[in-house]
Amino acid sequence: MFGNKLKKEREQREWSQEYLAEKIQVSRQSISKWETGKNYPSIELIIDLSDLFGITIDELLRSDEKLKGKVVQDSKQKLNWQSHFLIGIGVLIGIVIVSMIKNDGINWMATVEVIGITALLFLTYLFIRKGVRVVEQRK
Repeated sequence: MFGNKLKKEREQREWSQEYLAEKIQVSRQSISKWETGKNYPSIELIIDLSDLFGITIDELLRSDEKLKGKVVQDSKQKLNWQSHFLIGIGVLIGIVIVSMIKNDGINWMATVEVIGITALLFLTYLFIRKGVRVVEQRK
């Protein structure tokens, strides 16, 4: 199980949960939950842990089917910032094209207003997603 492997590696180095938490910038409670199997770290943190302990990700994950499933699912769901940026650019281009067709040309004031509102909504969406991820990671 991942939690047992994590605890074993931590204790071999005579590190406290607090010390390990500081090294990977999470709470001590997160380390405790991972070691007891109540929660699992993100793939980014698993990579950090494997680097920190000098072992492969496979060694950390091999014995824990539930964690392997979570890692696979997380990797399928995440869009990186470049994907979000491209989606936003596509939406803005669509808005400009619709504005051109509707107005037989470009109404620059209306286009700027729509782009501004769209950009604001897009940034709000990104901040909310980031906040949700942080909250989920702390559970």
